[in-house]
Amino acid sequence: MDLRFRLDDRPPWPENLLFGLQWLAIALPGILIIGRVMGLLQLPDVQGQLLFVQKTCLVVALTMAVQVLWGHRLPLVAGPAAVLLVGAVASQGVPLAAIYTAILLGGLLLALISLLGIFQPLQRLFTPRIVAAVLLLIAFTLTPAILRLLLPPNHAAPLPNLLFATLLLLAMFSAYRRWRGLWRSTLIVWGLLAGTAAHLLLFGLPALTAATPPWTGHPFRQLLLEPVFEPGALFAFLFCFLALAVNDLGSIQSIGEMLKAGEMPGRVRRGISLTGLGNALSGFFGVLGPVNFSLSPGVVAATGCASRFTLLPAAALLFLLAFSPAAVALLGQLPDLVIGSVLLYILSLQVAAGLQVAFADRPYQLRDGMVLALPLLLGTIIA
Repeated sequence: MDLRFRLDDRPPWPENLLFGLQWLAIALPGILIIGRVMGLLQLPDVQGQLLFVQKTCLVVALTMAVQVLWGHRLPLVAGPAAVLLVGAVASQGVPLAAIYTAILLGGLLLALISLLGIFQPLQRLFTPRIVAAVLLLIAFTLTPAILRLLLPPNHAAPLPNLLFATLLLLAMFSAYRRWRGLWRSTLIVWGLLAGTAAHLLLFGLPALTAATPPWTGHPFRQLLLEPVFEPGALFAFLFCFLALAVNDLGSIQSIGEMLKAGEMPGRVRRGISLTGLGNALSGFFGVLGPVNFSLSPGVVAATGCASRFTLLPAAALLFLLAFSPAAVALLGQLPDLVIGSVLLYILSLQVAAGLQVAFADRPYQLRDGMVLALPLLLGTIIA
């Protein structure tokens, strides 16, 4: 793979900041969407939803910075684990403190299991074809979520939205072909900016809320100070953390195989352990815990930058957002249509990266195609 910056390279600070803005643009939609969904489930007031997003930004920022410096030390962006929403939905009717107690205990258990080396035997299962299947599955099974971002509510008059997304994608692919160096590497940022400006001209932006929240406000409120043990919630989240662990392991193995990173057993052990501790911290703060996102290889392929240090500016900016309710509310106005279009561009490059991993060590064979085809078809049908 043609990379401008490799794993341990340190880009000049202007480029490092731009790459950090791209990682921030990847992490924010997940944080905002999870906050929106949890708001519908548990937090009817706007202030509660903003506080939830602030606290999530803080936990993700701390987890991502520690992972990059001392954990897996890979270019993996983190965000709230959508799989924990399953546990939250299954535990409706129990006190919120019981849900976040279950997340805290699940995170500690995950960290302990990883430190004991129990995940190490699973690493042998991640052959190049399996890693490629994981990369491709992430792209294909996210299509329903992307459709919900691209299409208007109730799918009324979808043609303008689909035309907008298609034209933005064609413009980004054309720019990828023509641009070089820093311009190509920061294309995601320019795509978001240009797409938002075009959306403003053509469709307008959603109206801001009447009550403007304050610009400053700390997130150290409504913490889990008195744990509540509910067997049903603990049981539900046990299964969720099993899925989270497999997701985290797949993310670390995928980017490690793609970049041919060394010392993978140690990276996996430290990475999953810190993911567990990050979930324990999130349980204390009363939010859903973080996981390493599997679409990170697509971002690396799109930018040509695999430097782990480019995630530090993103973590710093998320940390600052955690102390500004008004900034969080403002970022929540980014159009779903633009976010969905840019995600589609990233996932297109993730498919390309998956195919490159699948056949990097040998020519294509029919049985390789069968290994990839079955999970792709089944995964897409299930999604």
